[in-house]
Amino acid sequence: MMARIRDWFERSLSRKLYFVLGATMTGISLAFLVLFVGYYRGRLIAARATTSSEINAMLQVALENAMLKRDIPGLQGIVAKLGEKKNVRGVMILNPEGEVRFSAPKTQLGRMLDLHSEGFCLGCDVRKGGTSAAMFVSDPEAGEVLRSVKSVANHEPCTQCHGKVSEHPVNGILVVDYDAGEIRREALTMGLLLAGSGILVLLAGSGAIGLALRRSVIRPVQELSKASSMLADGHFDAVDEPQGDDELAELARTFRTTSRKLEANQIELAERETFLQSMIDAMPDGVRVIAPDYSVLKVNKAFSRQIGLAPEVILGRPCYASSHARTEPCAPTLVTCPLYEIGRNGAALTCRHTHKNRDGQDVLVEVSAAPLELHTGTQKRVGVVEAIRDLSGDIQHSHEQRLSEIGHLAAGVAHEIRNPLSSIHLTLQAVRDRPNNDMRDDFSDHLDVMETEIDRCIQVTERLLKLSAPASELPELVAIDEVIPEVVSLLNAEASNAEIAMQLELSPSLRVIAADGDIRMLVFNIVQNAFHAMPAGGTMTIKGYVADDQVVIEFRDTGTGIPPEDMQRIFQPFWSRRADGAHGTGLGLPICREIVRRHGGSIRAENSSGHGANFIVTLPWAEADTEET
Repeated sequence: MMARIRDWFERSLSRKLYFVLGATMTGISLAFLVLFVGYYRGRLIAARATTSSEINAMLQVALENAMLKRDIPGLQGIVAKLGEKKNVRGVMILNPEGEVRFSAPKTQLGRMLDLHSEGFCLGCDVRKGGTSAAMFVSDPEAGEVLRSVKSVANHEPCTQCHGKVSEHPVNGILVVDYDAGEIRREALTMGLLLAGSGILVLLAGSGAIGLALRRSVIRPVQELSKASSMLADGHFDAVDEPQGDDELAELARTFRTTSRKLEANQIELAERETFLQSMIDAMPDGVRVIAPDYSVLKVNKAFSRQIGLAPEVILGRPCYASSHARTEPCAPTLVTCPLYEIGRNGAALTCRHTHKNRDGQDVLVEVSAAPLELHTGTQKRVGVVEAIRDLSGDIQHSHEQRLSEIGHLAAGVAHEIRNPLSSIHLTLQAVRDRPNNDMRDDFSDHLDVMETEIDRCIQVTERLLKLSAPASELPELVAIDEVIPEVVSLLNAEASNAEIAMQLELSPSLRVIAADGDIRMLVFNIVQNAFHAMPAGGTMTIKGYVADDQVVIEFRDTGTGIPPEDMQRIFQPFWSRRADGAHGTGLGLPICREIVRRHGGSIRAENSSGHGANFIVTLPWAEADTEET
């Protein structure tokens, strides 16, 4: 309960100010009340003592006269009349030994009163006595009273009865008891009146001070607190132009100026952020910034396109989640982790990774990473900025470039050969069709041979044109059992020079839905790759058949085979290790893999049981649905 009350006070400046103000004023008022009541009580006692002293002086004169005249009844009458006074509880005249000789009421007669034990000292010049004194005492007979004591001095006329003045300086002691309750009630009443007045003054003062505090302090502070909250939410115009010239008004002006500067800085930061994002979005390669805890701090559109995820899905998540589809960091012993390597030696690096896109397909990339200092307050951390190049784009570009080069070559050869051969063909046909009875039969046979050879040349040029033709955007029905012999025929001369025997074992109806140019380029690249693996000659066998609704094409050579350590790298772009020692581009097999994937197939390599390598390509069989029907 106390904790909740404390929290309630702590959450409001006005409640704290009012509480402190009220507690302070109340404490001060109580202190002044205690001091005033004590002071008033003392003054009241002093006034009663003075009055008592004056009465005692008058009584002393009357007493001395009565004693000189030996008028004992008169003295008793004076004591009795004095005892009848208001607020007087009793009057006593004591002899020097303390015996009560006269009293009102008379019940005190003969009583021995020990004034010394009550604190009176009649021979002292201090508060406890002197010739007169007054204090509150508790009397067994009268109760609590204000007792006023005055000594009756011995004078020369009294020496006949009381002895010498030097030996008996005091003839007697006059004691007057006043009602202490009345005095206390009077003091309490006055104290309560003063307390009530003080409370009214306190309330009025507190209210006035509270209103002044609310207007001059609390309300401006509340407005500044509200403006601070709005400023935290991005509202920079929350503070109105302050009025006045006091410290809080100056604080509000400073706050307003600061908020405007923050707004300007925020706009500038937003513009810089937009500029930076636009700049990295304009880069063709993917870019991302990675913090030491693997979280992605910045990413551009190119990287988002590479993996098929929106930037908001990538940002804030671990780098290995978006690029490698993992739930934990990559093992640095198996994968070159730029963050790990740079954190270990601080040097920039370039490596190749296989990223996973949204569909789970591999994306071969080249990562160039460099250290980047990240500052959080006074703490400095080292992150990584990565430039990620999609190598599949290079493959496609190189594929298109190679097709373009082959196309230019084939087109040039075709136009150089096809046109004159066509003209010769037409001319020979015209000569043959012309009637001539004298033309010998053997000449006609020669013309048949020439016509046949010319047709073969035309077929070669047509095959070159098909190989160099750009791939159609729309798939078509391609007869692989017809395409493979046509492509191989173009390489017969190269095979003969390399002493390589070509063997074809193709089943009929090997039809697929694909681009004719892609299939021809696929066969061309794999056959040429096999030629490179047989520098000393050998045998190249191409086998085609249908299995499980797939067209399977096996390219088997008797070359050097593939070293086991290279088996996982042969489809990587720009990686090349040819058996003939020549430096290749490293793009032939990657292009083949892209062609096969584009048409829903697969390609894999394995070493033959004896020697050489076997590349196995599978493509969906176009007649699978027909056969099932």
